[in-house]
Amino acid sequence: MNSQVEEYISDHIGLESSVLSELYRYTHLNVPYPGMISGHEQGRLLSMISKLANPEQILEIGTFTGYSAICLAEGMKTGGCLHTIEHDDEIAEIASVFFEKAGITDRIALYVGNALEIIPSLDIVFDLVFIDASKKQYLDYYQAVFDKVKSGGYILADNILWYGKVANSQEQDETTCHLRRFNDFIREDTRIEKAIIQNRDGLFILRKI
Repeated sequence: MNSQVEEYISDHIGLESSVLSELYRYTHLNVPYPGMISGHEQGRLLSMISKLANPEQILEIGTFTGYSAICLAEGMKTGGCLHTIEHDDEIAEIASVFFEKAGITDRIALYVGNALEIIPSLDIVFDLVFIDASKKQYLDYYQAVFDKVKSGGYILADNILWYGKVANSQEQDETTCHLRRFNDFIREDTRIEKAIIQNRDGLFILRKI
Protein backbone atom coordinates (compact mmCIF):
# COMPACT_ATOMS: atom_id res chain seq x y z
CA MET A 1 0.00 0.00 0.00
CA ASN A 2 1.47 3.36 -0.95
CA SER A 3 1.91 6.18 1.56
CA GLN A 4 -0.81 8.31 -0.04
CA VAL A 5 -3.42 5.58 0.52
CA GLU A 6 -2.14 4.99 4.06
CA GLU A 7 -2.53 8.68 4.86
CA TYR A 8 -6.04 8.65 3.39
CA ILE A 9 -7.03 5.66 5.55
CA SER A 10 -5.54 7.23 8.66
CA ASP A 11 -7.53 10.40 7.97
CA HIS A 12 -10.82 8.51 7.67
CA ILE A 13 -10.78 6.21 10.71
CA GLY A 14 -11.27 6.82 14.42
CA LEU A 15 -8.66 8.84 16.26
CA GLU A 16 -6.20 7.15 18.60
CA SER A 17 -6.20 8.26 22.22
CA SER A 18 -3.57 10.63 23.58
CA VAL A 19 -2.03 7.71 25.50
CA LEU A 20 -1.72 5.62 22.33
CA SER A 21 -0.23 8.57 20.47
CA GLU A 22 2.31 9.07 23.25
CA LEU A 23 3.12 5.36 23.32
CA TYR A 24 3.64 5.26 19.55
CA ARG A 25 6.03 8.21 19.70
CA TYR A 26 7.87 6.85 22.75
CA THR A 27 8.34 3.47 21.09
CA HIS A 28 9.80 4.98 17.93
CA LEU A 29 12.19 7.18 19.88
CA ASN A 30 13.36 4.68 22.50
CA VAL A 31 12.77 1.04 21.55
CA PRO A 32 14.64 -1.18 19.05
CA TYR A 33 12.55 -2.37 16.07
CA PRO A 34 9.71 0.13 16.65
CA GLY A 35 8.00 -1.12 13.50
CA MET A 36 6.72 -4.02 15.58
CA ILE A 37 4.15 -1.71 17.20
CA SER A 38 0.58 -2.04 15.89
CA GLY A 39 0.01 1.65 15.24
CA HIS A 40 -3.06 3.70 14.39
CA GLU A 41 -4.60 1.76 11.49
CA GLN A 42 -4.23 -1.70 12.96
CA GLY A 43 -5.02 -0.45 16.44
CA ARG A 44 -8.44 0.79 15.31
CA LEU A 45 -9.04 -2.54 13.56
CA LEU A 46 -8.16 -4.53 16.70
CA SER A 47 -10.36 -2.27 18.79
CA MET A 48 -13.28 -2.77 16.39
CA ILE A 49 -12.86 -6.55 16.31
CA SER A 50 -12.75 -6.63 20.09
CA LYS A 51 -15.89 -4.51 20.34
CA LEU A 52 -17.67 -6.84 17.89
CA ALA A 53 -16.60 -9.93 19.85
CA ASN A 54 -17.14 -8.24 23.24
CA PRO A 55 -14.81 -10.76 24.96
CA GLU A 56 -14.54 -11.39 28.67
CA GLN A 57 -11.16 -13.14 28.53
CA ILE A 58 -8.49 -12.14 25.99
CA LEU A 59 -5.05 -13.68 25.49
CA GLU A 60 -2.34 -11.74 23.69
CA ILE A 61 0.89 -13.50 22.75
CA GLY A 62 3.47 -10.77 22.24
CA THR A 63 2.86 -7.59 24.24
CA PHE A 64 5.73 -5.46 22.90
CA THR A 65 5.16 -1.96 24.33
CA GLY A 66 1.44 -2.48 24.89
CA TYR A 67 -0.27 -0.64 22.03
CA SER A 68 -2.31 -3.59 20.78
CA ALA A 69 -3.27 -4.64 24.32
CA ILE A 70 -4.70 -1.20 25.05
CA CYS A 71 -6.69 -1.34 21.81
CA LEU A 72 -8.02 -4.86 22.46
CA ALA A 73 -9.03 -3.89 25.99
CA GLU A 74 -11.36 -1.23 24.55
CA GLY A 75 -13.89 -3.89 23.55
CA MET A 76 -13.64 -6.09 26.63
CA LYS A 77 -16.65 -6.75 28.84
CA THR A 78 -16.85 -5.03 32.21
CA GLY A 79 -15.05 -7.25 34.69
CA GLY A 80 -13.05 -8.98 31.98
CA CYS A 81 -9.29 -9.46 31.81
CA LEU A 82 -6.67 -9.28 29.09
CA HIS A 83 -3.80 -11.70 29.66
CA THR A 84 -0.70 -10.65 27.74
CA ILE A 85 2.67 -12.39 27.48
CA GLU A 86 6.00 -10.69 26.72
CA HIS A 87 9.37 -12.45 26.77
CA ASP A 88 11.48 -9.28 27.25
CA ASP A 89 11.28 -7.90 30.82
CA GLU A 90 12.51 -4.42 29.85
CA ILE A 91 9.88 -4.09 27.12
CA ALA A 92 7.25 -5.38 29.55
CA GLU A 93 8.17 -2.57 31.95
CA ILE A 94 7.37 -0.01 29.26
CA ALA A 95 4.02 -1.68 28.62
CA SER A 96 3.24 -1.58 32.35
CA VAL A 97 3.84 2.18 32.47
CA PHE A 98 1.46 2.79 29.58
CA PHE A 99 -1.18 0.39 30.91
CA GLU A 100 -1.23 2.59 34.01
CA LYS A 101 -1.47 5.76 31.91
CA ALA A 102 -4.39 4.21 30.03
CA GLY A 103 -6.09 3.38 33.32
CA ILE A 104 -6.44 -0.34 32.60
CA THR A 105 -4.03 -1.97 35.06
CA ASP A 106 -6.98 -3.56 36.89
CA ARG A 107 -7.98 -5.31 33.63
CA ILE A 108 -4.54 -6.47 32.51
CA ALA A 109 -2.53 -9.51 33.60
CA LEU A 110 1.01 -9.16 32.25
CA TYR A 111 3.24 -12.26 32.18
CA VAL A 112 6.96 -12.15 31.42
CA GLY A 113 8.59 -15.27 29.99
CA ASN A 114 8.23 -17.99 27.38
CA ALA A 115 4.66 -18.07 26.07
CA LEU A 116 4.81 -21.80 25.36
CA GLU A 117 5.59 -22.39 29.03
CA ILE A 118 3.08 -19.86 30.37
CA ILE A 119 0.06 -20.79 28.24
CA PRO A 120 -0.34 -24.33 29.68
CA SER A 121 -0.43 -22.83 33.19
CA LEU A 122 -3.44 -20.62 32.39
CA ASP A 123 -6.63 -22.37 33.45
CA ILE A 124 -8.82 -20.00 31.47
CA VAL A 125 -11.22 -20.28 28.54
CA PHE A 126 -10.56 -17.41 26.13
CA ASP A 127 -13.03 -15.58 23.91
CA LEU A 128 -10.33 -13.89 21.84
CA VAL A 129 -6.64 -14.64 21.21
CA PHE A 130 -4.19 -12.36 19.40
CA ILE A 131 -0.94 -13.95 18.19
CA ASP A 132 1.82 -11.46 17.40
CA ALA A 133 5.11 -12.85 18.71
CA SER A 134 7.91 -14.92 17.15
CA LYS A 135 6.76 -15.74 13.63
CA LYS A 136 8.76 -18.97 13.68
CA GLN A 137 6.53 -20.29 16.49
CA TYR A 138 3.08 -19.34 15.20
CA LEU A 139 1.98 -22.92 14.70
CA ASP A 140 3.22 -23.84 18.19
CA TYR A 141 1.28 -20.92 19.70
CA TYR A 142 -1.84 -21.86 17.78
CA GLN A 143 -1.71 -25.46 18.91
CA ALA A 144 -1.01 -24.41 22.50
CA VAL A 145 -4.05 -22.11 22.71
CA PHE A 146 -6.60 -23.91 20.54
CA ASP A 147 -8.16 -26.03 23.27
CA LYS A 148 -8.34 -22.97 25.54
CA VAL A 149 -10.53 -21.05 23.09
CA LYS A 150 -14.30 -21.41 23.49
CA SER A 151 -16.50 -22.58 20.62
CA GLY A 152 -17.40 -19.45 18.69
CA GLY A 153 -14.27 -17.71 19.98
CA TYR A 154 -11.72 -15.96 17.79
CA ILE A 155 -8.00 -16.27 17.11
CA LEU A 156 -6.21 -13.44 15.32
CA ALA A 157 -2.75 -13.98 13.82
CA ASP A 158 -0.77 -10.97 12.65
CA ASN A 159 1.85 -10.57 9.89
CA ILE A 160 0.77 -13.72 8.06
CA LEU A 161 1.62 -12.30 4.61
CA TRP A 162 5.15 -11.32 5.69
CA TYR A 163 5.75 -8.55 3.16
CA GLY A 164 4.17 -10.79 0.51
CA LYS A 165 6.99 -13.31 0.82
CA VAL A 166 4.69 -16.24 1.69
CA ALA A 167 3.13 -16.00 -1.78
CA ASN A 168 6.50 -16.11 -3.54
CA SER A 169 7.90 -19.64 -3.84
CA GLN A 170 11.36 -18.17 -4.45
CA GLU A 171 11.41 -16.80 -0.89
CA GLN A 172 12.84 -19.55 1.31
CA ASP A 173 14.19 -17.78 4.40
CA GLU A 174 13.43 -19.47 7.72
CA THR A 175 10.75 -17.06 8.94
CA THR A 176 8.88 -17.11 5.63
CA CYS A 177 8.92 -20.92 5.57
CA HIS A 178 7.56 -21.12 9.11
CA LEU A 179 4.74 -18.68 8.35
CA ARG A 180 3.94 -20.51 5.10
CA ARG A 181 3.73 -23.76 7.09
CA PHE A 182 1.39 -22.08 9.60
CA ASN A 183 -0.80 -20.65 6.85
CA ASP A 184 -1.01 -24.02 5.09
CA PHE A 185 -1.99 -25.70 8.35
CA ILE A 186 -4.76 -23.15 8.89
CA ARG A 187 -6.01 -23.67 5.34
CA GLU A 188 -6.54 -27.37 6.06
CA ASP A 189 -7.90 -27.01 9.62
CA THR A 190 -11.61 -27.87 9.45
CA ARG A 191 -12.21 -26.88 13.08
CA ILE A 192 -12.27 -23.20 12.20
CA GLU A 193 -13.75 -20.63 9.85
CA LYS A 194 -11.09 -18.36 8.36
CA ALA A 195 -10.61 -15.05 6.59
CA ILE A 196 -7.63 -12.83 5.78
CA ILE A 197 -7.60 -9.05 5.98
CA GLN A 198 -4.82 -7.53 3.90
CA ASN A 199 -4.34 -4.84 6.52
CA ARG A 200 -0.68 -3.76 6.84
CA ASP A 201 1.04 -7.16 6.67
CA GLY A 202 -1.96 -9.45 6.72
CA LEU A 203 -4.23 -10.54 9.57
CA PHE A 204 -5.81 -13.99 9.85
CA ILE A 205 -9.22 -13.93 11.52
CA LEU A 206 -10.14 -17.41 12.71
CA ARG A 207 -13.39 -18.48 14.36
CA LYS A 208 -13.50 -21.75 16.26
CA ILE A 209 -16.53 -23.80 15.23
